[in-house]
Amino acid sequence: MMKSVIDRFKITPVPTHKVKNINFALEIKRLKKEKNAVILAHYYQEEAIQSIADYLGDSLYLAKQAEKVDADIIVFAGVHFMAETAKIVNPSKKVLLPDLNAGCSLADSCPPVDFAAFKAKYPEAVVITYINCSAEIKALSDIVCTSSNAVEVINSIHEDKQLIFAPDKNLGRYLIKETGRDMILWDGACIVHEAFSFEKIVQLAKEHPKAKFIAHPESESQVLDIAHYIGSTSGLLQFVQEDPSETFIVATEAGILHEMQKKCPSKHFIPAPVEDDTCACSECAFMKLNTMEKLYRCLKNETPEIRLDDVLMEKARLPIERMLAIK
Repeated sequence: MMKSVIDRFKITPVPTHKVKNINFALEIKRLKKEKNAVILAHYYQEEAIQSIADYLGDSLYLAKQAEKVDADIIVFAGVHFMAETAKIVNPSKKVLLPDLNAGCSLADSCPPVDFAAFKAKYPEAVVITYINCSAEIKALSDIVCTSSNAVEVINSIHEDKQLIFAPDKNLGRYLIKETGRDMILWDGACIVHEAFSFEKIVQLAKEHPKAKFIAHPESESQVLDIAHYIGSTSGLLQFVQEDPSETFIVATEAGILHEMQKKCPSKHFIPAPVEDDTCACSECAFMKLNTMEKLYRCLKNETPEIRLDDVLMEKARLPIERMLAIK
């Protein structure tokens, strides 16, 4: 059985008692300077964290920035596989994660023991794994990709090669259509991107006939089939800036709407509806575990720290380096 995040890192979670009368933004800025630290944050973080980050972006951008960091400390405001990746590509740095429980449903859907057995059935296959996976899965891979560069990664592999793609089956199906390559897919998925309601999206589109519907490729096939544009987080952001439409229905984690509104203040962004009637949009509960208070405590106490076995990091680094080498 796959160990929990806390068990794997063998460290104590951040204390949870409340801090009062502190301006977290000012204190975080002071601690960054004092400790020679930088904050890397994903677009799906809460707005205050996005605003205070030194580097804000999608998984590919953040992996590239993590590799270049000269500061002593990297605070990764994201989820644990992202912080692991930062440690793997820049092992001499201290990498901190504000909340160790900030996991990933997609990464959890691919246990290393099970995946190793699956991989063994296809000994000649080249293993491509989406970056949204654990360090152990990366170590079992030949090359890693993100949703931004997955097509380029697949096209870099000779067409005669058999391919395994893991862990996201929805992204895998989309990439099969995009590249024309037959791939063996692991049966994993992101609960956030599978939560969208096809019927509600269709109804919303009828209510906003001039709106463009855009979607992340981790969404289910029927949702992607009706999208005007399909792209990575950064791809969606770029599209809304370049497309002349004034209204967009957006099927990805709702945190990206903050940056979209900043980039395009005159445009209107509507989060795609989900199946659950109690929720207006699809949010990643793991991403939202990080808060300004936890970020402050993380910097102040320099914990929780990401620690990985040196051998594991070496094995996991090679497929990431292969990805980063593709221009």
